[in-house]
Amino acid sequence: MAQANAARAAADQSAGAAATTTVPAAGTTTVPASSSAEGTTAAVPGVSSAASAAVAAAEGRVGDPYVWGAAGPGAFDCSGLVMWAYAQAGVYLPHYSGAQYDDTIHIPMSDLEPGDLVFPADPGEHVAIYIGNGEIVQAPYTGANVQIVPLTGFFVLASRVG
Repeated sequence: MAQANAARAAADQSAGAAATTTVPAAGTTTVPASSSAEGTTAAVPGVSSAASAAVAAAEGRVGDPYVWGAAGPGAFDCSGLVMWAYAQAGVYLPHYSGAQYDDTIHIPMSDLEPGDLVFPADPGEHVAIYIGNGEIVQAPYTGANVQIVPLTGFFVLASRVG
């Protein structure tokens, strides 16, 4: 695992500025998406291309370590993973889960689509990306890695990046 992470880190460093994202202080701004070095992402029917690209980007970071305050490309906290994944699709979100909730469109949990964000009762506490089939991708806590897990009752709020 350490060798795989080292190889990924080396690849990320060789990507240079392409992997670095500048984020505005607040608000959501959409810009044209660019294709990643890994190719294009297949669209999920009924889901925006940005949401599909963000899901693919986040899933590609499974196994990366959680580091508080990190926003990639080799380590993430929860909101940093969301911010980074959507930036790969050309959508810029703030680096704080509460602000991500505030800056997105609130939807019922029953309307979840891949790419939607899910939060606990206090949106400033945590955020994850719904990926479909009752699963989320998240950077959960110090000592854990980015992971795909089932969506649980911990998450009671949802929003869509618009």
